Amino acid sequence: MEIIQKIKKELKKAIIGQEKMLDALLIGLITEGHILIEGIPGVAKTTAVKTLGKILNLDFKRVQFTPDLIPSDIIGGEIYIIEKDEFRVKKGPIFTNLLLADEINRAPAKVQSALLEAMQERQVTIGEHTFQLDRPFLVMATLNPIEEEGVYHLPEAQLDRFIMKVIVDYPSPEEEYEILKLVVNREGFDSNDENIRPEVETVAEKEDLLKLREKLKTIHIDKEVEEYIVNLTTATRKPEKFGLDKDLIRLGLSPRATINLYKVSKAVALLNNKDYVTPADILMYVKEVFRHRFLISFKAEAEGLTTDNIIDQIIEKVPMP
Repeated sequence: MEIIQKIKKELKKAIIGQEKMLDALLIGLITEGHILIEGIPGVAKTTAVKTLGKILNLDFKRVQFTPDLIPSDIIGGEIYIIEKDEFRVKKGPIFTNLLLADEINRAPAKVQSALLEAMQERQVTIGEHTFQLDRPFLVMATLNPIEEEGVYHLPEAQLDRFIMKVIVDYPSPEEEYEILKLVVNREGFDSNDENIRPEVETVAEKEDLLKLREKLKTIHIDKEVEEYIVNLTTATRKPEKFGLDKDLIRLGLSPRATINLYKVSKAVALLNNKDYVTPADILMYVKEVFRHRFLISFKAEAEGLTTDNIIDQIIEKVPMP
């Protein structure tokens, strides 16, 4: 669709490479799913979300998660006004369209629980008041994979709320050279990161996102392709049925994984300007949908296997329509 091409064109003005992450953000907005991104600092995670907000004319807020954070720092709280002898609700940064939760695994359990309600229910409770969050509402949370001190484990229930987990790697040498040229050719590049980014234009509005969501409903998917999605999920619960070692998986995927892979596959077809889903569309993001949702066994870990390795085995064994 023309609007998708316009959005991608503007994104590429500010972000060199990282196409998988950019497409994942678009898929998240179209499917109303939250995105978890794992990557080292400095690979344009913050810039990507901020730029997307400007292109789509959406509100953007960023929260740096730390161990001393409390729920009211995210959702807001009630403030007592002495002059009026009353409590007034002060809304937190979660009242936005795009929320960047930076290093989410540094937040304690209470903060993660408060964020969980907002992600799942699209609402926030402050005192006796419940507020609906604006649509669209997308949480892009980041994980820093290189540090372990002061880090809290993300509960499985919260991980399952993310439609995809994207791993962002270093740019290629060619892409890094383009980034370098972008910095050198901009005036004031020595002051801050924002000055090295070209200006992007607002090319779409919230209404355009709603139209894309309506268009998503019209994407056709054959029964055989739907069964393929179900079989990919079933292979994590009953691996022996597909000739896989059942001792490699400790906990299989929930039905939410099946639903999310279905949604993502249709969004991939939409991004590629198609009105039907193929097995290739499913496989394009199957790792991103699956990798954070099931647990591998100690035997698999002892053999040096990762969830991605297990997914590769599943793809190889499950018959493709």
